[in-house]
Amino acid sequence: MRKLLVVIGLFFTIVLSGQDVYLHCGSIIDVVSGKKLAEKTIVVSGNKIKSIQSGYISGSDIDEVIDLKTKTVLPGLIDMHVHMESEFNPQSYIKRFTNNEADVAFESALNAKKTLMAGFTTVRDLGGSGVNIALRNAINRGVVDGPRIFTSGKSLATTGGHADPTNGMKKDLMGDPGPKEGVVNSPEDAKKAVRQRYKNGADLIKITATGGVMSVAKSGHNPQFTLEEIKAVTSTAKNYGFTVAAHAHGDEGMKLAVLGGVNTIEHGSFMSEETMDLMIEHNCYLIPTISAGRQVAEKAKVPGFFPPVVARKALEIGPIHQATMAKAYKKGVPMGFGTDAGVFPHGTNAIEFGYLLESGIPLKESLKMATLINATLLEMEKELGQLKEGFLADIIAVEDNPLENASTLENVVFVMKEGKVYKNL
Repeated sequence: MRKLLVVIGLFFTIVLSGQDVYLHCGSIIDVVSGKKLAEKTIVVSGNKIKSIQSGYISGSDIDEVIDLKTKTVLPGLIDMHVHMESEFNPQSYIKRFTNNEADVAFESALNAKKTLMAGFTTVRDLGGSGVNIALRNAINRGVVDGPRIFTSGKSLATTGGHADPTNGMKKDLMGDPGPKEGVVNSPEDAKKAVRQRYKNGADLIKITATGGVMSVAKSGHNPQFTLEEIKAVTSTAKNYGFTVAAHAHGDEGMKLAVLGGVNTIEHGSFMSEETMDLMIEHNCYLIPTISAGRQVAEKAKVPGFFPPVVARKALEIGPIHQATMAKAYKKGVPMGFGTDAGVFPHGTNAIEFGYLLESGIPLKESLKMATLINATLLEMEKELGQLKEGFLADIIAVEDNPLENASTLENVVFVMKEGKVYKNL
């Protein structure tokens, strides 16, 4: 009986005190200073980082120790531009007519897991059918494994614009979608569309300020919103606590978006120096998505992979996109990190680091973009983006030094999100 009481007492001690996790790290990356710090122990209690100490220490007998002594440890990565509901392939366009919501949901859950396993513990989903909102909720409830998601729900477009959901359909299926479906053609429509996104449970607003590559529509970069419509979006969004992201390839529409008060420009392929100066003046951040430009340009060379109207646009934008990003960085345009995963395979998001490096952006800067800067853009800078006491325990590990080797970020060997281990050695 006495032994039983001891066991019961120990059980309640463990339950009441909680088990801490001690991560023995060969080195950690301080993204603030851009330096690698050797032999550290990160103590995780619950879902937060309790402390970071020098050397390898352990707690009590009930605590867990995870050996990462041969690895480099850094904060969970943040991707500011993904599309969790889909992944482009030659069947993507016909799937719009054959897939039910449930089919999209199952695919999105798989995409979410791939993303988390790749070390991206937080993402911003910039456009889907609305299943992305349900996916976010399922992840938050622990029903599905995936990254922390901030989602725009359905993107906003003009009639025939990049995110008009009926583009490419035959006439009797086109109909006349409106603000509820995310299609706006006046400032009043814009206000209603933002309010509908709020009602739907979105976290932010995404507009398609110009034409795009993947839509079945002629132009890849013509302006598609008026300045008055953009201002109606941004002013209404502010009232509802939303930030606004603007898809933009063409320079004229990009300029209107910046003047209209958006927070981020996504892609920026044909950005002029004048618009770069405007972005600096307005502290509007550029999300490069070089991966998407490179990947779709390659796939466009494969016969039948994209419809001809899409392939033509991909071949046009692909070669210029990366050069524009290099120019924008050199100019001093503020940048975050985003990939447009879904346009290319989910879980390969980290290829963006190599493309950014090719564009003249040092790894310590791109790592800062994917952690500190993105956390600030999400207004989560006091919880995410650093290995720091009191921050959420989003922690990953790689084999090599990511300050010197971009490709090591493509092989994440350990993933913890909010104190829970999802991937281990």
